[in-house]
Amino acid sequence: MKIMKTTALTMGAIVFTGVLALASCAPRDGGTGGDGGFGDVTLVDSLPAGTQPVDEVTWAIVEGEPATLDPAASANLIIPNLCDNLLSLQPDFSIEPGIASKAEFVDPVTFVITLREDVTFWNGDSVTAEDVAYSLRRSMDPASQWFAAFALVVPDPEVGIVVTGPNEVTVNLVAPDTTFRDALAGQGSAVMQKEFGEKAGDALGTAEGGLMCTGPYQLEEGGWTPGGDIVTTANEDHWRGAPLVDTLTYTFVTDSSTLTTALTQGEIDGAINVPPSGRAAFEGDGAGSLVVGPSTASYSFGPASATGPAADPNIRRALSLAIDRTQYIDTVVSGLGAAQKTIVPELSFQSMDEAETYQGAYDALPEPVLDLDEAKRLVEESDADLSTPLVLAVPAGATEFQQTATIIQSAAKQIGIDIEIDAMQASDFGAMFYDAGAREGIDFVATQGYLELPGVLGYPSLFMLPEELGGVFNWSGYDEPDVTAHMTAARNATDAAAAAEEYVAAQEIFAADMLQVTLAGTYHLTYISDDLTGVTTSVAAYGTPWALHLGGK
Repeated sequence: MKIMKTTALTMGAIVFTGVLALASCAPRDGGTGGDGGFGDVTLVDSLPAGTQPVDEVTWAIVEGEPATLDPAASANLIIPNLCDNLLSLQPDFSIEPGIASKAEFVDPVTFVITLREDVTFWNGDSVTAEDVAYSLRRSMDPASQWFAAFALVVPDPEVGIVVTGPNEVTVNLVAPDTTFRDALAGQGSAVMQKEFGEKAGDALGTAEGGLMCTGPYQLEEGGWTPGGDIVTTANEDHWRGAPLVDTLTYTFVTDSSTLTTALTQGEIDGAINVPPSGRAAFEGDGAGSLVVGPSTASYSFGPASATGPAADPNIRRALSLAIDRTQYIDTVVSGLGAAQKTIVPELSFQSMDEAETYQGAYDALPEPVLDLDEAKRLVEESDADLSTPLVLAVPAGATEFQQTATIIQSAAKQIGIDIEIDAMQASDFGAMFYDAGAREGIDFVATQGYLELPGVLGYPSLFMLPEELGGVFNWSGYDEPDVTAHMTAARNATDAAAAAEEYVAAQEIFAADMLQVTLAGTYHLTYISDDLTGVTTSVAAYGTPWALHLGGK
């Protein structure tokens, strides 16, 4: 589950289209635009599958070149096309079988995975239960970015994850976990060959060490030149059928103006997460079209310290009330987003059991409104020391974050709060997420985050739970016993109804405390050549082989 994203940073992402829903697309019902004045936007989960073979496609990765393609160590848009997961995340954010034909709890703490028998690695070797156990044990290692998903698995990997048959793996947990199955639709369950991985050692996933997976595209020896492109080729024996594109080449373009020009002039065939600032150019005459898809991404800001004004919930509430969400959505994401009531977006629970319960509780939350009088009252009643400016950290060089900071600063000034903007270089900004010392002197941090998988517990747990229980971004020291109790009970529940009730009880408390002030939910933006079709155009692209059906029209 990918949770924090700051420019091209951190844990845990996005496609947009103006009023541009291609006639041939299958739109998702209920998509709407921003808070007023932006019109309805039809959200598209995926484009119709390609029908014509294509020799080569060049795809831009806007986040830059990854350090590794190892699923346990990195999350990027290349890995889903290389390594299949045990369960398959669908474009509409639902989950279906993947390499596992069946994966379910047989009792509250025993989870059994049954494998398909027709899946092979790129080298032709069959996937075995030993390969799956090896892959899952790597993901449950504390060094893995997926460690939290395996937190309730018996800590000894040889006991927690056991081969129990030729095509069967059993996972033993120390307590029930309502989040575990959904996690297997993410890259934390990506299957890699044990023999290859053990031979590659620490080089696994690098340009030198390579990979051995089962996905629709394969990374061949010499296909990745560090500092250059990554070239992948079609896996003709893929268990879902061979891709139509013979060669899928990834190039890395982080500059938004360069990317926009290259896409609209047809020098690059497509990109995911294109900048909303390029909306006018993307919707104009060009080599392709902008497609807007559903997403779990949102912009927000939160406290960076347990002391000072930012740790006071009334100051956070006041700032929220001072920010005009309509202006924010229009300015920062060019109208390609919507107001969001709390940190957990609606898409995250729409395919879950008890979705009606989650939706009803979300609908009952108050809408974010502009109310300067109430904001000023909260500031006046606060005991916070506002004699010196509060410092808001944002990553330097990112237009959306510069605009975000300016809007927050201007809104704060109207209610008597001075805010100083600290535009930090990427390395310094990133350090704040892992080093408390790097946050010294910082009051608020603005980020963009998203949920990579269905589920409601992962994101708020990072901010609302005590650090020792997984609240790695709980920098304000928030410790509300009722929230902790309800969140824990929701994860340990043995049925979906009980889990939903417990989560809703927690949300009623933490939503009002605004550990993250959510500014707007954003859509998933993809730009693709008019000659091509077949890609996943929702946030599910981070967990599914989004180019499996890519091809010509």
